[in-house]
Amino acid sequence: MKEQDTGYRIQGAGSVRRNGALKKRVSCIMHHASRPLNEKGFALVMVLIMSAISLAIMAGLIYMVVSGTQMSGVQKRYKTSLDAGKAGKDILYQFIQEKGDPGISGLTISQTISNDCMEQKLNNDTIDWSACSGDNLTLSIDPDSAQSYDFSFDIGASPVYTVYAKIADTIEGNSAPDLGLTDGGVVKSNSGEVEVMNIPYLYTIELEAEDASLDSPERAKLSVLYQY
Repeated sequence: MKEQDTGYRIQGAGSVRRNGALKKRVSCIMHHASRPLNEKGFALVMVLIMSAISLAIMAGLIYMVVSGTQMSGVQKRYKTSLDAGKAGKDILYQFIQEKGDPGISGLTISQTISNDCMEQKLNNDTIDWSACSGDNLTLSIDPDSAQSYDFSFDIGASPVYTVYAKIADTIEGNSAPDLGLTDGGVVKSNSGEVEVMNIPYLYTIELEAEDASLDSPERAKLSVLYQY
């Protein structure tokens, strides 16, 4: 018959004689419980799970920091492009007021449409732009297509921003450059004189500004309704 270890041990069984008296030694049955075999494996799995969670949290924090830095850079470059577009808008206002190049020192305006088309855009309703065609009549601007904008110019330094602009629509009025006091003076010559109501020109202007030195430039686009 095979013996089987049940995990129980009998310790100190028997009797002894001390001082002429027979005393029985108390038998003690001790149970040696064996440790579960999978306890170490469970602990290892828990350690691995906690490590994975910690790594995921650290990766998330690093991603948030890097993304925040990148977004800050993008917003800063876009804000600079937007400022360049606003500066280009002010230059375009002067261009319209002067009916051509305002002659700003250090500024070179590269016109990409014909003089006839530009003159019609400045002075006539959109429906009367007979000298303009194709992309000259659209709202969109594509920096890679010179026919999609009326003119361009560079402003700023380190970096230099290129501004592309076009007059997309014109509503004709009767306004003209200010003649000061050279026309009718300050006093009416005839009490029955009828004043003509001033109707300003309305120009719809499209602008796009970008730093062309960047591989993926941040661009700022503006749509402006200018009354003159």
